[in-house]
Amino acid sequence: MFKVTHQAFGCVFLIYQERTTPNMSKLIVPKEYTSSLTPYETQTAIGLIKRSFEINLCQSLNLKRVSAPLFVENNKGINDDLNGVERAVRFDIKEQGGVEAEIVHSLAKWKRIALKRYGFRSGEGIYTDMNAIRRDDKCDNQHSIYVDQWDWEMVISKEQRNLDFLKMIVQRIVGAICDTLDETKKAFASVDLNLKREVTFVTTQEALDRYPDLDSHGRESALAKEYGTIFLMQIGGALSNGKPHDGRAPDYDDWSLNGDIIFYDEVLGESIEISSMGIRVDAKSMTEQLKIAGCESRLQNQFHKDVIEGNLPLTIGGGIGQSRLCMLILQKAHIGEVQSSLWPDDMHEKCDKAGINLL
Repeated sequence: MFKVTHQAFGCVFLIYQERTTPNMSKLIVPKEYTSSLTPYETQTAIGLIKRSFEINLCQSLNLKRVSAPLFVENNKGINDDLNGVERAVRFDIKEQGGVEAEIVHSLAKWKRIALKRYGFRSGEGIYTDMNAIRRDDKCDNQHSIYVDQWDWEMVISKEQRNLDFLKMIVQRIVGAICDTLDETKKAFASVDLNLKREVTFVTTQEALDRYPDLDSHGRESALAKEYGTIFLMQIGGALSNGKPHDGRAPDYDDWSLNGDIIFYDEVLGESIEISSMGIRVDAKSMTEQLKIAGCESRLQNQFHKDVIEGNLPLTIGGGIGQSRLCMLILQKAHIGEVQSSLWPDDMHEKCDKAGINLL
């Protein structure tokens, strides 16, 4: 592991990276893996999962579907830089005099603006199909440069900005996932996955205290293997070892009120994150986090000014991976079995030999 300094978006980030070669791709090949569904059955099951989960999620959280952008202007501060270092895919728009746009990474900020524009009230929310290109992601069994997820956001009150409310919403989402699994199992007898509805809530500091010798993914896997379904809380701030559990942009999640929904993937023998979510920043938490991250220049963006001035509603929201959820429920070994994308040549070769059918 080595340490590098990266400057982006007017911020300086300290990043800990593993040494890899440019063409190296990580791949887990389960022993004697065979998909329980044919390619035709897989496509049918994907459709069922997506339809069922949308209904279950909307009923659980009182959400309405809206259309969302694939790209936004790159100088408005609306796009999300996730861990702070990802490069967006940018292009110019000829008809608009060369105005530069960029493919979204996620819609966390856009959704909050949309809730105000559309007049949603406390207890009401939206969801949308979010598609993105994350050109800097490393491809492996769970990661692709193409991202498809349900992005959702709900208006909340000031009194609901607390851990108890966050945990209640997490439990509802896990319930919607488990209901979707039950419906899939009724339609496809070969799907024999079992997921725990009961969520174990663990902070990132508690995870580090318990497994000080493991890296962040190792800690997630150890906890998920023990408890089945976990919500790993408080991601973004530095832990007792001086490093954050994982990167989080400082201007959408409140680092003290966020987390990841994680299950244990029996096929791969490791954890799988299905959702990253949280109660969003208010003026106080955003100002503090921007200062910690060295990103105070963002306060000049209109979005950030609106948060500071209280012009945007308080919200909770997140993203739920569509292909990740299908991969988990259908017990696939690779996300490329449920999603069309581009993969390194060496990964294609290894998957072909192992009977893993990349789309």
